[in-house]
Amino acid sequence: MTSTEILRPTATATAISPRTERPVPRWALGVARAVPLLALPVCLWRLPFGFGYRMGMDLPPTEQPLWVTVPYVLALSLLSEAFALLCSGLVRPWGETLPAGVPFLGGRPVPPLAVVTAGVVTGLGFTLLTVDWVLTTFGLAGFSDVGFANGWWRALSVVVSGLFVLWGPLILALTFAYHRRRRA
Repeated sequence: MTSTEILRPTATATAISPRTERPVPRWALGVARAVPLLALPVCLWRLPFGFGYRMGMDLPPTEQPLWVTVPYVLALSLLSEAFALLCSGLVRPWGETLPAGVPFLGGRPVPPLAVVTAGVVTGLGFTLLTVDWVLTTFGLAGFSDVGFANGWWRALSVVVSGLFVLWGPLILALTFAYHRRRRA
């Protein structure tokens, strides 16, 4: 096999990697790949809270036993990442036609209005978190942040949560691109 044969796509490669009905903008592909990476730091930041570690915050110790807090925080982190990965449906073929393996619905087209509605509601909800983050981080309009043991803990918290709150505007952008691509 020569180097040109390796680089040239074959018929089986295109059959394995189906395309969307209309081309997805390159920026949307990048954003869809970035969303789970933006959610990951806050998921990792949450994990020590399940074990009672406060990550430098001036908070009283939790009254809940570890058998409650650890599964709760793990489930919350796994759900966050699952929903972040679900955003890739806005740029993938399975966001347009349900995979054949889905019971009862497999192979049917996904209604664009349902996807756009869910994306807009979710994006606006997370954008409200962005507004709250800005108000508390910068102490605007009487909002205040929790106290920290030192500035390094606060800086780490601001960066980690700041990455997560980008999620809302990015979901809205992906939903807009999905709508433009799927509209009649």
